[in-house]
Amino acid sequence: MLDIEKGHLPVWTMVVPVVAAGLALVKLLHLTEGWVVLALAAPLLLGSVFAAVTHAEVLALRLGEPFGSILLAVAVTVIEVGLILSIMLSDPVAGQIVARDTVLATVMLVLNLIVGLCLVLGGVRHGEQKFSTDGAASALAVLGTLAGLALILPDFTTTGAGASYSRGQLLLVAAAALGLYAVFVFVQTVRHRDYFLDNAVVGEGNPHPPPPATLARRSLILLLLALFAVVILAKALSTPLAAGVAAAGLPPEVTGVVVAAVVLLPESIAAIRSALGNRLQNSLNLALGSGIASIGLTLPAVAAASLIFGLPIVLGVSPAQVALLTLTLFAAILTLGTGRTTILQGAVHLTLAVAFLMVTVLP
Repeated sequence: MLDIEKGHLPVWTMVVPVVAAGLALVKLLHLTEGWVVLALAAPLLLGSVFAAVTHAEVLALRLGEPFGSILLAVAVTVIEVGLILSIMLSDPVAGQIVARDTVLATVMLVLNLIVGLCLVLGGVRHGEQKFSTDGAASALAVLGTLAGLALILPDFTTTGAGASYSRGQLLLVAAAALGLYAVFVFVQTVRHRDYFLDNAVVGEGNPHPPPPATLARRSLILLLLALFAVVILAKALSTPLAAGVAAAGLPPEVTGVVVAAVVLLPESIAAIRSALGNRLQNSLNLALGSGIASIGLTLPAVAAASLIFGLPIVLGVSPAQVALLTLTLFAAILTLGTGRTTILQGAVHLTLAVAFLMVTVLP
């Protein structure tokens, strides 16, 4: 991993953001177009995502927990927002549902696939794992409320057309989501920070030494370059991605799953690594924090784009997806309500993840 004690970073994490930002600048200024840009954009986009999370981890270690988990979640959400807005602006038809599909996929993958893998792999290695019920319950309450407001309630309102909010409703819900996220961050970092700390962190201090200040400053610059590259290159790849999904005969909802999977991949690895190290609380902070940020930050950004540019967005999900989302939240309440987990709870969530992918690909 990171040789933070010596102040070193892997070479690729420094090279990729710079090269990707250069290509993004070339694309932004329309200096060149065509297949060359697209051929380079895909690997550089993926590399920039991993590099961004790597540099966010450096800054997270410098700041300490739970600030580290929040920083990772925000960095990942910025990438997600960039991907969603690029598709919304380049393809208004597909853009109507990409925010809904991406947020739903993020919540379902976080609660089922990531949490499921953490519980199974951590349970295989350590048997029974423990975590703070206060922190997990607080995060799950916020996540469930945001998911209901963003994905379920629009199906039952009558002011907007179809499964959409009216302009006034969208503005109020977006403000409520942002406000609730802000309160959650305040509770997590100030008022009840101890709820979200791992037992190892509470009893032994931070197991990882903080990186030098010079390394943290370097990572901050590279993180900003990587995020800039991701947003610009995502716009270049948004149209080919939607066209590829359509050409494969897959439902358009698959685009949202692909976006969510790409964005969550690096953070998923970090969460699984924490679970294997018997730091399940940190895994839950990463997973649940990503889900909360995905709605609490993405919804206001998407709502602002919709209101400013006059782009229609559909938020309500299908009855089958409502059923799966409700079942997922019910299972999560049971899983995170005892303070200890085994591979059985992980198997339950992995089963729900498979069901979600089945309904998405074969509705």
